[in-house]
Amino acid sequence: MRCFPPPLWCTSLVVFLSVTGALAADPYVFFDWTVSYLSASPLGTRQQVIGINGQFPGPILNVTTNWNVVMNVKNNLDEPLLLTWNGIQHRKNSWQDGVLGTNCPIPSGWNWTYEFQVKDQIGSFFYFPSTNFQRASGGYGGIIVNNRAIIPVPFALPDGDVTLFISDWYTKSHKKLRKDVESKNGLRPPDGIVINGFGPFASNGSPFGTINVEPGRTYRFRVHNSGIATSLNFRIQNHNLLLVETEGSYTIQQNYTNMDIHVGQSFSFLVTMDQSGSNDYYIVASPRFATSIKASGVAVLRYSNSQGPASGPLPDPPIELDTFFSMNQARSLRLNLSSGAARPNPQGSFKYGQITVTDVYVIVNRPPEMIEGRLRATLNGISYLPPATPLKLAQQYNISGVYKLDFPKRPMNRHPRVDTSVINGTFKGFVEIIFQNSDTTVKSYHLDGYAFFVVGMDFGLWTENSRSTYNKGDAVARSTTQVFPGAWTAVLVSLDNAGMWNLRIDNLASWYLGQELYLSVVNPEIDIDSSENSVPKNSIYCGRLSPLQKDQAQRVNFSGSQRSIFVTSRGILLALFAILVNINRLCNTKKILDSTAKAQTDLSLVETDRISEKNRDRISY
Repeated sequence: MRCFPPPLWCTSLVVFLSVTGALAADPYVFFDWTVSYLSASPLGTRQQVIGINGQFPGPILNVTTNWNVVMNVKNNLDEPLLLTWNGIQHRKNSWQDGVLGTNCPIPSGWNWTYEFQVKDQIGSFFYFPSTNFQRASGGYGGIIVNNRAIIPVPFALPDGDVTLFISDWYTKSHKKLRKDVESKNGLRPPDGIVINGFGPFASNGSPFGTINVEPGRTYRFRVHNSGIATSLNFRIQNHNLLLVETEGSYTIQQNYTNMDIHVGQSFSFLVTMDQSGSNDYYIVASPRFATSIKASGVAVLRYSNSQGPASGPLPDPPIELDTFFSMNQARSLRLNLSSGAARPNPQGSFKYGQITVTDVYVIVNRPPEMIEGRLRATLNGISYLPPATPLKLAQQYNISGVYKLDFPKRPMNRHPRVDTSVINGTFKGFVEIIFQNSDTTVKSYHLDGYAFFVVGMDFGLWTENSRSTYNKGDAVARSTTQVFPGAWTAVLVSLDNAGMWNLRIDNLASWYLGQELYLSVVNPEIDIDSSENSVPKNSIYCGRLSPLQKDQAQRVNFSGSQRSIFVTSRGILLALFAILVNINRLCNTKKILDSTAKAQTDLSLVETDRISEKNRDRISY
């Protein structure tokens, strides 16, 4: 770290100390990410994929509860880009959500800096590109939100942490796939299944991607279905999966031999290396409810004392078309009521089953159909059309005619239509949402900004009597839930997070064809500026607000620093104290910050090779 002259340091310290109360004690971490095309061979044939900083999958965003993330993203693709942070709630800050209802996309060749806090969250999540079908080409990576040191984790500290992405994969580019989706042919079955970007016939001289472990040790496996269409069953040969967490909720710890993980979902397992290790073991991700996909994704678990390759058949999956098994497995997930998570109070402190419901929505998805001459898909008979002006910007600047607060609470008896219809949510209301799947494949529903309690699911049509089956005590809170074909899933959610929030089907073709909507939650007692974060100073403007946009094409300015900086208010105060004691020691700033970091074990400063924080003195547009 280079030494700055005294005037600049004094100015910087004044700026840091001016940070307001809620954020003053919470660390900042800084990142520079470049999103670009790479060449890779996920299924043995060279093809173009989307990577970040030259990595596919992208780097892990490893942070701790309440840290502030400053993420400078440069778009080196040939089309606009947005990154969304699946499961990160962005408290009062939907400006950072990275979807078309809240943000103008980052043009090709430009950069944009996300600034958000992982407020009151822990757990395993992932990010991905949210526009132009780009997720089909990659661009995804993991998010780890660690507990603060003062909050005990409800299991012994693992010996290692492993992130796995299981995904269906296509050899076609995302541009060709989206054309297929727009046509009457639709999305064909995938060409294979990959694990961390490697298929069962990976390159680099190894037949499979490999996870290296030590015998007798326990590892935390964070497994994400980052695919676009296919539910997958995950298992490890001869090893149990002890489920401990899913999408920010600690669960009752139960052993599973396999787990169905649906599109967009994330799970955390503890896996103990309790075998002899005389040979390697298969890690498998196989398609569910899809007879047209024959190949499984395969990786290898390799003990350090392994004497040979994995052998024998792949571990058996559940019966391929048995949705009853999969639903019963999903129902078995339970919230750990006694454990703390982001806060010291137990997860069971929030008695969701005792709260009066203020609104009920029954949302029905149907198979794609022709509407106004184009193939579209609907929720309650409405196929969402993203306007040129993001909804959040239109709301902020009081631009009329961009959207309507009229999304129906139940399907209407009318012809399907294309529209921009938004749910008018009641701030601090408690909403029951029933997702009814009238299609023939499993759908994953995801809600940004919140975690909902998955209280029930069953086959057939939901009725008022279905509430008698709800889990009112220890349902898991998460942001993505599966809805089986010809079945329903019910969730409860407290609308305590003001903003404009995306509710979508995460299966990419469904999302692309219009199966999404937005939920507007405004605090009526105070104005939007004080209830929520104000519009970012670096906001990109488009649509009807294009005249506000300044020329930014020449302002892609990444820092030249090759090291990372970790900043806390405590560190600032110590640095200021050092300056006051001896102004001549300013050029020893690096030593001061190093000693500060050493003293902060109570802040759980997690070191990771994958964090590439950059110089904080960056000016971004």
